[in-house]
Amino acid sequence: MNTSAQDPKNTIAFQGELGAYSHMAAQAKFPFMDVLPCPSFEDALAAVQNGKARLAMIPIENSTAGRVADIHILLPGSGLHIIGEHFESIRHCLLATPDASKETLKSVTSHVQALGQCRKNLRAMGLHREPFADTAGSAKHVAALGDNSVAAIASKLAAEVYGLQIITEDLQDEGNNTTRFVILSQEKTEPEKLRGELMTSFTFEVKNIPAALYKALGGFATNGVNMTKLESYYESDSFTVSEFYVDIVGHLGMANVKRAMEELEFHSKRVNILGTYEMERARV
Repeated sequence: MNTSAQDPKNTIAFQGELGAYSHMAAQAKFPFMDVLPCPSFEDALAAVQNGKARLAMIPIENSTAGRVADIHILLPGSGLHIIGEHFESIRHCLLATPDASKETLKSVTSHVQALGQCRKNLRAMGLHREPFADTAGSAKHVAALGDNSVAAIASKLAAEVYGLQIITEDLQDEGNNTTRFVILSQEKTEPEKLRGELMTSFTFEVKNIPAALYKALGGFATNGVNMTKLESYYESDSFTVSEFYVDIVGHLGMANVKRAMEELEFHSKRVNILGTYEMERARV
């Protein structure tokens, strides 16, 4: 496991400590690349922006807990492009010190997403929940704390990295718990060089007029463009302006997609194309 990042062109950044699910996703998708752990999503994006890493592996949504906070806001202004996606099956483990047991545990700490994905099981176990910055970081914290009453929710890899025992495997409430990651780069892809079905992701803000959203999206229906995701979010502290994140099947070089996007732009204040990339098999 190389984390020295001696060759930025062969380095992929992620948010979290070693052993994070983003680390696992990076290894699964790019097994021969070096990894660069970063304290925050902003730091992971900055690593690509300033050339410390060629790529970043960033979680964008989870099948159980929904979208990952802040990512939709960070991506449009990052200047980076989505060049791929990856689906990672999340198998949470309850980790604790070597001398701990289910009977000694009183509290559990982890990222809020992980705590939410294990909510029912944690409640049944009677464990007090304490949010932490990330899953692997919580495992590192529990190892340093050395308290057999405190557990962490993290991956098997984190247990290996920090010398913790696995109290319970598959702690997540849903068996098909999966996180979708996007792969970011300074360089955008060229659709004509890609294979298979393609996805395009973008954000937009509609004009503040009646039925603007209905009119903006109508072109996708009339032109037969498959929209696989539409999500609204607030970019600022105002509740009056909504941004929308969208995934569609296809790319801007296709006539029907081009017509749909032209109609969208007519009814929008701005449209920000995040990237075109190959659809991963897990989606099919």
